[in-house]
Amino acid sequence: MNDDKAALARKISRLRKKKGLSWAQVAERIGRSPVWTVAACLGQMAMDAETARRTAELFGLDAEEQALLGEIPYRGALPPGPPTDPTVYRFYELVQVYGAAWKELIHEEFGDGIMSAIDFEMTMERQPDPKGDRVRIVMSGKFLPYRQY
Repeated sequence: MNDDKAALARKISRLRKKKGLSWAQVAERIGRSPVWTVAACLGQMAMDAETARRTAELFGLDAEEQALLGEIPYRGALPPGPPTDPTVYRFYELVQVYGAAWKELIHEEFGDGIMSAIDFEMTMERQPDPKGDRVRIVMSGKFLPYRQY
């Protein structure tokens, strides 16, 4: 991620906390889903002009910062190697343990292809459980078959 986008992401994170807003509240105010909103505010998505305007207005950003929200990012903000943050590492662990199984099941059901991370939606919610609340994540990506040419 470029330095300007990284600095803006840190600024938005500070301002959100200072304003006492949850990410869900930010998402509601700019008219997007919470997962997409956080990714965009952290510099991993490009906002359309109206979403960037609403975000800039919410956080008091200047015109240059508003324009930066619309720039297409260099995606993939994780440093090389396994992530060290415990929360992020658990997702890495999930891919290590279940990735091959997910691949086999996708290919068995759909054929030779991938699940898109571009035409993609994700929701996350708290799932109450008497043994301790659970994190429920639902991912939905368009299947993209490999084509022969």
